[in-house]
Amino acid sequence: MAMTHTRRPVLRILLALTVFFALAACGKDASPSQDDDLPQIVVTYSILGSLVSEVVGSSAQVTVLMPNGVDPHQWQPSAKDIETLNNADLVVTNGLGLEGGLADVIEQALKEKVSVFVATDHIKVRLVGEGEGADPSDADQSVGAEDPHLWMDPMTLIDVVEALVETLALANIDVAEQGMKVTEDLATLDNEVGKMVGEIPADKRQLVTGHESLGYFAARYGLSLTGAVIPGLSSESESAAGDLSALKEKIGEQKVNVIFTELGTDRDVVDTLATDAGVTVVELSTHLLPTDGSYRSFLIDLASTIVNALKS
Repeated sequence: MAMTHTRRPVLRILLALTVFFALAACGKDASPSQDDDLPQIVVTYSILGSLVSEVVGSSAQVTVLMPNGVDPHQWQPSAKDIETLNNADLVVTNGLGLEGGLADVIEQALKEKVSVFVATDHIKVRLVGEGEGADPSDADQSVGAEDPHLWMDPMTLIDVVEALVETLALANIDVAEQGMKVTEDLATLDNEVGKMVGEIPADKRQLVTGHESLGYFAARYGLSLTGAVIPGLSSESESAAGDLSALKEKIGEQKVNVIFTELGTDRDVVDTLATDAGVTVVELSTHLLPTDGSYRSFLIDLASTIVNALKS
């Protein structure tokens, strides 16, 4: 699948300068011993939070707003969450509408001069392709829409890490060494996952998912997207009888034998479709960090589940 490069250099410069002046005004040192004296970084969801924590190490205090495993499309912040976000020296968010419940809060925070780092401003944003489960009734979910699920590709995350390191460096927070280590680890992880996915036979490399959440994974590792139970990029979308009938037909035509379902997808709808189509259902943990809290374990677990299901 073709991927469109949407780097925004002007926005990156403006963001970096904003972060620099905001952190400098706080008078925070990058290496004091007390957490209260460290720059406070708030990250919206757990998987992105794990990555940011690896990059900054002991140079900043990282707080993750959303509980591990919740659906970021549907999560709503509490008053305490909003206060935490507004008091941050830097907010790290995914962008592209992933954190729907935070959109107004982040917009207001920007007006209050809170520094916000948007991860998807620094990557090659994947665009939804024809026949991948897009929702033609919604411009934000239709063919050509920008896919927010960047954490499904470790090489895409390298761009996020490099941009974050550069931004923090302008505020005299030097995490270049940790950032290089994280990027090296991500490249190694990409190689491991590529070898795992390479074991899937060529005639079994089609993905049917709950909603369009595995596009980056599929594009990176040579899989194809047959469709989604809930058309569109958000689990808040809805499926219609006509959509399910068309998807059932595609499943038969392409000889798909597995439907992958994720958090936020109506399991009754998935089970009914699977029964009608004569295929099995496999659940994926697309938003849940494993017990060790590492992105590496998350992606290895996800890839293992996909590979084992498609190989069988």
